[in-house]
Amino acid sequence: MTATASEPTADVAAFRRHVVAESIRLFTQQGYDATTVDDVAIAAGTSRRTLFRHFGSKEDLIFVDHESLLADVAAHLSAPDADPWRAVCEGAELVFAHYAADRELAVRRYAIVSQTPTLRDRELVTTYRYQRLFEDFLRSRLASVPPERIVAFASAVTGTHNYLLRSLLRGEDGATSQHLDAELRRLCEALIP
Repeated sequence: MTATASEPTADVAAFRRHVVAESIRLFTQQGYDATTVDDVAIAAGTSRRTLFRHFGSKEDLIFVDHESLLADVAAHLSAPDADPWRAVCEGAELVFAHYAADRELAVRRYAIVSQTPTLRDRELVTTYRYQRLFEDFLRSRLASVPPERIVAFASAVTGTHNYLLRSLLRGEDGATSQHLDAELRRLCEALIP
């Protein structure tokens, strides 16, 4: 997507980050349900129309990262010579690293999602999309592996990742990328024949 003259900056990625940061700030101050799309557009210095063109919905302001992260993980999984089991672990680590890199924004986003039932429901669906991406990839690369083993591995990787990511967002000690890597390696040892 290219920027238009009506957008505040020619850098679309920077514009999107700015809008997300402003929306998170407003959702934190006013509450998700009490904040309108118009409030976000005004705070971000843009129009309602431009906001919808970039994000589609109010919920997408919270979950915009997931779409790009799913694409990044899918691209990572497409490397032809990668060990499929390890590639899935590395995909989970990419997502963790993304949120750890801007922990402050991720913490504020997590607080909003935790307090808003509709957003919690969407987060569950999004989590399943990662798991399904992992399952589909493993099935395509490991046709001889029983499907229950693939599902067990993909769900274990996703569950471990989600637990440690939430621990990071709650500020708990030990929730690091190194800890995630070590736990995922243990899963590989335990679950891969």
